[in-house]
Amino acid sequence: MVSVFVDTSAWYAAADTDDASHDRATARLEEFAGHLVTSDHVLIETWYLTAARLRAARAEELVNLIRRGIARVESAQLADLEVAATIAETFPDQGFSIVDRTSWAVMERLGIHDAIAFQTDYAIYRFGPGRRRAFTVHS
Repeated sequence: MVSVFVDTSAWYAAADTDDASHDRATARLEEFAGHLVTSDHVLIETWYLTAARLRAARAEELVNLIRRGIARVESAQLADLEVAATIAETFPDQGFSIVDRTSWAVMERLGIHDAIAFQTDYAIYRFGPGRRRAFTVHS
């Protein structure tokens, strides 16, 4: 089975039982268990979002579960930030977040083309020759 990148939207939905995507997020994380990858940037964004909405204690619990082995946490590199800057220049009308752009850079660097995400940006972004390729988004 291929690796699957997990976005903040999926981690948060799985943590918040009141989130509209909670059941789908939980199902996808279970479906791809053992093949999950995320980034340090996503981990930090997930902590902030969860702390703001569900309290800091829940954010700590979630981030600790992730870093203890639910997913492999890949560090964004300086080259990924450069790719993220290029993405912003290439898609000026989209307003993609820096976390999403570095996530896509990490995904491309690692050859990961599948993601668990509950936001449209993952479906909009295009990469590869002529920017014709799209990620497979599991939502």
